[in-house]
Amino acid sequence: MSEPGIDTGALGAWLETHVPGFRPPFTLTKFATGQSNPTYRIDAESGALVLRAKPPGQLLKSAHQVDREFRVLEALRPAGVPVPRALALCPDDPSPIGRMFYVMELVEGRIFWDPALPELSGPAERAAIYQGMNAALARLHDVDPAAVGLADFGRPGSYFERQLSRWAGQYSASETGAIVDMDRLIDWLESNLPADDGAVSLVHGDFRLDNMIFDAHRPEVAAIIDWELSTLGHPMADLAYQCMQWRLPHDSGFRGLGGIDRDALGLPSFLGLGERLVIGLGLASEGGVEQGLGELLGVARPVAARRRDLVAVVVVEHGGGEQLPALGLPVGDFFSHHPTPIGHAVMVNDHP
Repeated sequence: MSEPGIDTGALGAWLETHVPGFRPPFTLTKFATGQSNPTYRIDAESGALVLRAKPPGQLLKSAHQVDREFRVLEALRPAGVPVPRALALCPDDPSPIGRMFYVMELVEGRIFWDPALPELSGPAERAAIYQGMNAALARLHDVDPAAVGLADFGRPGSYFERQLSRWAGQYSASETGAIVDMDRLIDWLESNLPADDGAVSLVHGDFRLDNMIFDAHRPEVAAIIDWELSTLGHPMADLAYQCMQWRLPHDSGFRGLGGIDRDALGLPSFLGLGERLVIGLGLASEGGVEQGLGELLGVARPVAARRRDLVAVVVVEHGGGEQLPALGLPVGDFFSHHPTPIGHAVMVNDHP
């Protein structure tokens, strides 16, 4: 099987030269689920692989940097983070398909597209999946970027200030009409950014359930995928992004856990999620789990933005029937505790 615009003969010759053990013949099939970077399954005599490429056509300078994804995979796998094994990187020129791509191993397993996990048999099985997801997040944020050769993968420090500046600028540039609440939110954020606490880690940038492949039989993450937005930043950014699911409507385009009976399904409350993350991230070392929870986000909900690729903004609020201790972020830690125009403290996450 061939794909439009791809010379499979030229691609096969490149794969034989650059991917150890590769043997044709092979077929190339585009994955049906949408990615901003086109992703293909290669089925060859020697086995199955995955090819991930830049999209064709003119692209923004900082967009679709699949070489950054390849670099992250190479760095994290030896550090014990569950990622696919990176095999070979092809530059833009020369390239047998006319654009940059890389090849990685195919990780077999389960992808859960619905965070309510309807395909699983009971509450305990569903809870275990979220525990596995949190364990993978803690493992990622335990990695010292410098120790794995990623010290220059982004600009350390002032992460939220830089992200807010980029997000607000992109939002303004794409604005087609005023939204008063968004303008008020931007003003509040600019006036209440927390002081930089010096925390730096590798952040995934799109950390959600359907960007993970779980083991076929165990509630463990076999691979975290889709690293397009990864950079150096604050470790709480990935947590904030994950927390959006607790307020996103279940029937929305970005399926969340809002409006469903999580207790009946065995899905964690935010409090339960937070306790495991506090322990996993080492925030309970002083003052116990409750103090660590006070440094986490609380219940999150997304603030509407005009375009999906601009930013994920998470606003801390008390609600949903979950009583949490004075959340928002203490000044000098991760956030400020002052009320925003529409909720409580805020976290911003976007590609640098």
